[in-house]
Order: sequence, then structure tokens, then C-alpha cells
Amino acid sequence: MSVRDAASQPGQALFAGFAGPTCPQPLLDLIAAGRIGGVVLFARNVVDPPQLRALVAQLRAHEPAGTPLVIAVDQEGGRVQRLRAPWTVWPPMRRLGERDTATDATAAVAAALARELRDAGFDLDFAPVVDVDSNPANPVIGDRSFGRDAARVAAHARAFVGAMQEVGVACCAKHFPGHGDTALDSHLALPTLSHDLERLLAVELPPFAAAIDAGVASVMSAHVVFEAIDPHRPATFSPDVMALLRERLGFDGLVFSDDLEMKAVADRWQPHEMVDLALAAGIDALLVCEHFDRVTAVLARLEQVPDAQIERALVRMAAFKRRFAARAGGTGVPPYPEHRALAARVARDA
Repeated sequence: MSVRDAASQPGQALFAGFAGPTCPQPLLDLIAAGRIGGVVLFARNVVDPPQLRALVAQLRAHEPAGTPLVIAVDQEGGRVQRLRAPWTVWPPMRRLGERDTATDATAAVAAALARELRDAGFDLDFAPVVDVDSNPANPVIGDRSFGRDAARVAAHARAFVGAMQEVGVACCAKHFPGHGDTALDSHLALPTLSHDLERLLAVELPPFAAAIDAGVASVMSAHVVFEAIDPHRPATFSPDVMALLRERLGFDGLVFSDDLEMKAVADRWQPHEMVDLALAAGIDALLVCEHFDRVTAVLARLEQVPDAQIERALVRMAAFKRRFAARAGGTGVPPYPEHRALAARVARDA
């Protein structure tokens, strides 16, 4: 590893997860050295509000001066929300999408959700899911999506992103260019779709375009092969697929990989191969969400790649952190009665 300031360390392109209610010391040491850009917390890391505050404080105490750590979470609503009672338990986004293109409730939910995350110390929510749920047999998207119509999903994506980021929590639109029509779960296997560009432009891409128009801070790639565009590599590793995001949609913000421990990719490529493929495709930040040996393997490869190969990713990460990371947290603590009332109203009235 070369001697450089924390913001230019290659590991700033790596986000790590861990097990348990406290961060292991070896990971804290990497954070303190600037060799980790962010952490992702899951339900396994959360016991109750006092414990979560202590964990966030522990992480913040180790971030390098001038280079804040990004603390992220998947808090979508429905099946995927890592903070549950006494935090507000939100209905799935499909309940909001059932309101057709009426998005006032979507904006209200996103703002309320962001206030709870801000109070808890989070900088980034890996939400919203902007996949169009065009396959009713899809085992992993379903009611996480706003709906089965591209225009409807786009309208709600725009409202969600604008409202959440106005509160100061970054959003991540996922899973580019679209996971909604798959018949396989990429946590378990590598899905393949035959959609050509014409289909993507009509169905999958409009919600991402809407999120970008709303100023979305980041986008997450899908571990899905789009055969008509790149028959050999999933979107996460495909320059041709990621060019749709960078060139056709004009997105120059931060792009995350989905978790590199998911079987769709982990069963086929070694960590060093995934690093090379992802960076070559245009991915800026790599997620390794649980096992420390995988974290260190990915980090080792990141610290070997030529500066030119990772420079643009580090520039984008630094810009993201200037915009969102380590802002002063809020003062609210759960429960949030007004948010619970909103969640109940959405669940009842959609």
C-alpha cells in the first residue's frame, strides 16, 4: 500500500459488513487507516436504539480526520428493512405504487424514513428499488417494487429520491439496469435475461432515468446477465451494460456493486477477478457485506491496481462524501408516533 492521505486510499472504494452488535477490531483498524470507505449495517448488527447509537459512535470514533466513513443500510420498507420496532415498520413500496402516479404519500414516507435514519446516524439508504416488477414469478423483487408499469415506478422513484435526499440521507437506485423480470434470485444463482436495448429503453431504464433526474446520489448494479448486450458477464462486470448508465442516461455519480458475496458472482469469480472486472466496467464502490476474509481479499486487490484504474472511482467517492457523509445527526429517538400513523394510513388506504 502506498503512503497517501486517507481520501486517496484505494480502500475508499470498499464498503464492508460484519456480524454482531459491535465492529470487530481488525475492521476498525482498517477504518482508522482510511482503508475502508464505508460500512453496511444489517439486522444482525442492531439490538435496540442505545446499542445502535453506541455502534455508530464506535465507527465514527475511528474514521480518519477529514475523511468521514459512510454508514449505510437497506431500509426499503416491507420485507427489507433492517431497523424494525421500536423504529417505524413501513409497508412495502408496492402499497405506495398502488396509488398510481399520485406521489404525495411516497414523498411523505421517504422524508419520514430519512429522518429516522438521520437520527440513527446513517448517511446512505440502499433504496429505493426502481426495478419494474414485470415478472409475477420473480422470487426476489415482487412488492419491493413500486409496480409493474414503468411510468408508475418512475413517478414514485422520483418522489422518493427527492424527499429522502432533501432530509440529507443519500439514496441508491437499484438494481441497474433492472432485476424485475428475472426468474432467479441473484443471492442464490446468476439470472439471465434476453432483453435487447429497445426493451430496456421502454421498460427497465425509465425509472432509473427518473431517479437520475431527481438527483439520486448513487445507483447499484444488478448481478444479472443481459444476453443481448453482453452474453458473458453480469451487469456489474459489463462495460457495455454500464455504458447505458454512464453514457445513455448520463449518470456521473457513485455506482455501487451489489454484494460481491452473493452466489451469482461469488460462485464464479475469485475476489481479485471481481475487483478487476467491476472497476473495468465502471463500478466505483464494491460491497462485501459479511466475511472479513473476503473484505481483506478485495482490499488486497484494490491496493494493487494501478492508480489510473481507480482514480475516477475515488474522485466520485470523495464527491459523494462531501455531499452526504457525516452530517450532524438528528435528535429524534424512536418510537415516532407520527410516522407510525403515516405507515398505518398508507397500509390501509392504498
